Amino acid sequence: MFGEYFDNVRKKRPLICCITNCVTANDVANALLAIGASPMMSDEMLEMDDMTNLSDGLFLNTGTLREAAVDIMFRAARQTAKQNHPVVLDPVGAGATDFRTRTALELTMDIKLSAIRGNISEIRTLAVGSGTTQGVDADAEDQITEETLAMSAAFTHFYARKTDAIIIATGSIDIITDGRKYYTVRNGRPEMTRVTGTGCMLSAILTAFLAANPGDFLKASSSAVIAMGVAGEVAAERMLPGDGNATYRNRIIDALCNMDGKVLDERGNYEEK
Repeated sequence: MFGEYFDNVRKKRPLICCITNCVTANDVANALLAIGASPMMSDEMLEMDDMTNLSDGLFLNTGTLREAAVDIMFRAARQTAKQNHPVVLDPVGAGATDFRTRTALELTMDIKLSAIRGNISEIRTLAVGSGTTQGVDADAEDQITEETLAMSAAFTHFYARKTDAIIIATGSIDIITDGRKYYTVRNGRPEMTRVTGTGCMLSAILTAFLAANPGDFLKASSSAVIAMGVAGEVAAERMLPGDGNATYRNRIIDALCNMDGKVLDERGNYEEK
């Protein structure tokens, strides 16, 4: 069901402009290359119009936010939206500091975003206008579990309708919704939380999936989430004694590189609601 969305990325090879954080930029670029997309990394105002005119989608990440980058993000997002290309926001650390929270909220209010992908605390912060996170990680009380799934789905539904964007709240269970229906995804491994950048990689490849599949952003988003989760599972299966989280990160990228739609369909663990 979802494999064709992955295969479309390999066929169309979308070019994704990334304004992302310096901690994970290399991993983001490699993850995009692994799925068959192409990355362009920049946060320079002087070339932003050219970058967005060339690209098929824009990925914004607030992980190491600088004041000078805020105007660049807005300019890039407006230019991308004029071309009807997808704009994806990863509001890293929303709720941790006023600067990050305010910037992410302003982007959601002033820019037509195609999708917003974050952990459940970041999404909750944006949905209600305030909140807290543990640095860049979700608060323990916000975790999506079987017991909290219905409640989490309800407020992500509300937020998707409010923003007219696909909302992706990721955790041990992932929720992807357009405000009308939603998918839950149970792929992935706990070890993925020990690797810096798995969320950033997911948000970047999500942008590529939307660029390559403009007809159905909900299923394209769900496909990207499944692909990243399956990559985490495959990577864990290939770990050897003595391997650690640095090796695990590389194996995740390797798993994405060797994945295709058939693998995704065979291993996808999801429900439609």
